Amino acid sequence: MDETMQSLIITAHGTYVGKESERVVVKKGDQVVQEVPFFRLGEIVLPAHGAALSTDVIAEACERGIRISLLDGHGKPYAMLSSPHLTATVATRRAQMAAYLDGRSVAIGKAIVGGKLRNQASLLKYFGKYLKGADAGRFRAVVEAVRGIVAQRRATRAVEGEKIDDIREALMGHEGAAGMAYWGAVRVLLEGKADFKGREHQGAKDPVNASLNYGYGILYNEMWGAVLNAGLEPFAGFLHVDRSGKPSLVLDLVEEFRGPVVDRAIIALFTKGGEARMENGLLNQEARRLVASRVLERLDGEATFEGKTYRVRSILQQQARHLATAVRGEREYVPFSFKW
Repeated sequence: MDETMQSLIITAHGTYVGKESERVVVKKGDQVVQEVPFFRLGEIVLPAHGAALSTDVIAEACERGIRISLLDGHGKPYAMLSSPHLTATVATRRAQMAAYLDGRSVAIGKAIVGGKLRNQASLLKYFGKYLKGADAGRFRAVVEAVRGIVAQRRATRAVEGEKIDDIREALMGHEGAAGMAYWGAVRVLLEGKADFKGREHQGAKDPVNASLNYGYGILYNEMWGAVLNAGLEPFAGFLHVDRSGKPSLVLDLVEEFRGPVVDRAIIALFTKGGEARMENGLLNQEARRLVASRVLERLDGEATFEGKTYRVRSILQQQARHLATAVRGEREYVPFSFKW
């Protein structure tokens, strides 16, 4: 996706998305609420219910390489429309399958876990610095969590095996131990700001976990598009095991971006007094709009990568392409590192 590309995310019920000339026009009733030129768009995201989409928009989007994704109430993508010609690659996918059975998969798996843990530690340092002078006890708790995560990351380097199946259990063990320390520290950061007792995935009922899950859905969708654009098979991962309907490679690649994109956005939202309300066990429309806007701000924000400054969404694209070159044996896969 080009640096100028943007996402159009629809959250309101009763919305119609149509085409007028060279623009996508969003209407609610007879009122135009948004207009975006097609050349500015990289993706269009709609909710599972309550929105209508013109076939003219679908045709134009496919011709221009614009993805159209549909998200459920938790933010998880359940459908994606794109032109089949955009992903008609073979060589990279053959290499991806072959890499699973040799040392390339070991290097990639270790890089993914190591990158995730490094970014978790960096994010805690980023937020923890605000506690250093304000609350020494909470600051020490965060520092201790960082030490635990760093120790687990160091341990991943010593894991050895001939293929990813040999080391997956060990890597996931280190990731899990680091996760306990990380989410414990997040609870400390949110103390007095939000009722967060720990990480919950499916069916989360509290606003923090629901916001995280919704934000991850947006991130998954963005990475899914990057994986397809890089010519990779989204359902053939390395760290995450194969399961029907599970985009395991997408889940692999989002790991290093969870902290710097979604966690950072949601922790900042709640620590600065923001709130997200629930309705029927899900974030309400206003909360979904708020979470989406904060995550998109992070994706559109800038970060240093390989010595240059890029938008974060562009780095996602580059990392997917870097993984494609890694499975082809042309370079080592190096995870993105968040600079705190």
